[in-house]
Amino acid sequence: MKYQTRFRLITFVCLILLVPIGYAARFYLSSDQEWLRNLLGNIAYESFWVLLVMFLFPTIAPIKAAIGVCLASFAIEFLQLWQPDWLQTLRATLPGRLVLGSSFYWLDFLQYGVGSFVGWLWVRTIKRSIK
Repeated sequence: MKYQTRFRLITFVCLILLVPIGYAARFYLSSDQEWLRNLLGNIAYESFWVLLVMFLFPTIAPIKAAIGVCLASFAIEFLQLWQPDWLQTLRATLPGRLVLGSSFYWLDFLQYGVGSFVGWLWVRTIKRSIK
């Protein structure tokens, strides 16, 4: 099997495994553990996007994918400061809330950075394991 095919297959499996982990972190931890729920959810969110970018574009450098995902997440976080009605309507849906977020929180920037770093490490580990 070609390297790129193996990479995509392993990355796809990781994406499938990461979705329930992210949902569990976001929705199944108790409300008194909100800080942990946010931390783990944001790390899973960022890692998912890094893995997805690498799945779609396996030839780009993993560090570029991680930085790009991190910067896009920063932009989305800043976008939460802007609250026109049409954007609030989108954020009221589950997909809108998951992608666009619901409220600005400065600590999310640090968590996005950690999540992008974890995603980069994950991709690097996949690449090293199939060489």
